[in-house]
Amino acid sequence: MILVLRALGVGDLATAVPALRGLRAAYPDREVALLAPAWLGPLVDLVGGVDRLVPLDGLDADVCWSGPPPTVAVNLHGRGPRSHRLLAAVGPARLVAFSCPEAGHTDGPEWDGTEHEVRRWCRLLHRYGVPADPDDLALRRPVGVAVPDGTTVVHPGTKVEAKRWPAHRFAAVAAALGARGHRVVVTGSAAERDLAGWVADRAGLPPGAVLAGRTDLAELAALVAQARLVVSGDTGVAHLATGYGTPSVVLFGPESPQVWGPPPGRPWHRVVHGAGQDCPTADGESTDLRLVSVQVEEVLSAVDEVERTVRGAGAVAA
Repeated sequence: MILVLRALGVGDLATAVPALRGLRAAYPDREVALLAPAWLGPLVDLVGGVDRLVPLDGLDADVCWSGPPPTVAVNLHGRGPRSHRLLAAVGPARLVAFSCPEAGHTDGPEWDGTEHEVRRWCRLLHRYGVPADPDDLALRRPVGVAVPDGTTVVHPGTKVEAKRWPAHRFAAVAAALGARGHRVVVTGSAAERDLAGWVADRAGLPPGAVLAGRTDLAELAALVAQARLVVSGDTGVAHLATGYGTPSVVLFGPESPQVWGPPPGRPWHRVVHGAGQDCPTADGESTDLRLVSVQVEEVLSAVDEVERTVRGAGAVAA
C-alpha cells in the first residue's frame, strides 16, 4: 500500500499529477491511496493511477484509517511538521517527505520555496529514487458529460480575496470578448453565483451564460477541456486549463507565477502579473495592489497573444 497525502484543492491536485503518476509507475503492483477531500473524487478519477480516495478534509480532520500500515507514505501536502506527523501516525514503514527536524524526519531533501509547485514534488520523489516527469500534466477528459463546446470561460472568483481581480474589470473583459464573437460563460462555485451573475449582467451577457453553481466538478473539467479560452485568476480553473492544454490568460497578484503559474514552454498560456505590493485594509483583510494594477487592456492584449499563438500552431499543423 502506498498512501499519499494531498488534502487541498483543485489546483493543488492538478499540480501533483506528475508525482502521482510517478508513484503509480514505480509501484505498479501496489495499491495507491490518496488522502484528499471527498469532493475532489471526480478530478481524482481524471488523474489516473489512484486506486482509492481516502476522504480527508484538511490537516485538522481525523484520518479514517483502519487497514494495515502502508509500506510507503508520501507527503505531497507540505513541508511539515503537521502533515508529516499526520502520516507518521498511521505507522508507515517508510516516509517520503521533505526534511523537517521538528517532525523527526531528516532524510528528505530541503524545501525550496522558490521552485515551481509541479517540480517541487517531482524533485522530492527523485530524491527517493522515484522518477517523475514534470511535463506529464495532461488530465483525462470526462466521459459522458454534456457541456457547451467552444465557449470562452471567464472565472472571476477565488477562495482567497487577495487573489480576486476587481469584478468590474472581469465584466469589461467579458463584454469585450463577447463583442469579438466569443461565446462567454461565467463560472464559479455556488457561493460565487451572485458574483458571476453581477459580472455577466454588467457584461451584457444573457442569464444562461451564468454557470456558477450549476456545474459539478466533472462538468467544470469538461467545460474547460472543450473551451476556446479560459480567463481567470490564480485558482483551480487555471490549473485545469493547463491540464487540458486549453488556451488561457491567468491573473496573478500575491502568489508568484514562477511557483504557481503555467509551466514554461507553453505559449498558449499567458500570465499577467501586476506591479506593486500588498496593502492591508481597515478590516484586516489584504488587497493585493499588484493585482489591482492589472488593467483590462493588458488582459485583452494577452488574449490576443494567446489567440495568435493558437492560430499560428494551427497553420503549421495544416
